[in-house]
Amino acid sequence: MSGMKRLLIVEDDQALGDGLCLALQSPELERVLCRRLADARAALTEGHFDLLLLDINLPDGSGLQFLQELRQSGSTLPVILLTANDLETDIVAGLESGADDYVTKPFSLAVLRARVHAQLRRTEQGSSSPIVLEHFSFDFDRMEFRRDGRLVDLSKTEQKLLRLLVENRGRTLTRSTLVDRVWTDGADYVDENALSVTVKRLRGKLEETPSRPRFLKTVYGIGYTWASGAKEEA
Repeated sequence: MSGMKRLLIVEDDQALGDGLCLALQSPELERVLCRRLADARAALTEGHFDLLLLDINLPDGSGLQFLQELRQSGSTLPVILLTANDLETDIVAGLESGADDYVTKPFSLAVLRARVHAQLRRTEQGSSSPIVLEHFSFDFDRMEFRRDGRLVDLSKTEQKLLRLLVENRGRTLTRSTLVDRVWTDGADYVDENALSVTVKRLRGKLEETPSRPRFLKTVYGIGYTWASGAKEEA
């Protein structure tokens, strides 16, 4: 591995969690241990991680459901599941939910270290390059966003929305699709103005004339599109 990596461990068993942190100790690996999903959500909101080591059975919810939430939000964070369920159907369910690997309990710490390092190497080799579009450079891995070379500060919600739009540039994404992909905290109801407000804020940060956007354009009655190089919207 080159450079410091960050590993988020979500394990409610205190002895096992502490043992994992000790077994994975390395000058190049920062380990953050959470014992509840609520703490894991907060940690992911506050900072970037290179790998998630996730127990399935947690006191405040299912790690498998949490993984599904991550994938539905567009997150590509590599995930290794820790599970006591070694039935083939359980393993298949984990992989189909978006896990990159799984380790069944009880497990060898040497094997776990090898799998963690393999995932980190794979992430390093496959890290994406910044997306460069006319006046913009968007590096979603490093969370660095520039307009005309100047850094632009974006909220997590703005980053999610922007990523969906620029990775699908030239295509129109419906309002319902964007709401489903950006707001994935399990809420039964999302204020219908949330998307419009986030679009307005993004335009204010990225467009030269937010009231006449060139890039983040409205497709009336349908949704939004990132139209790089398009004319100003009337």
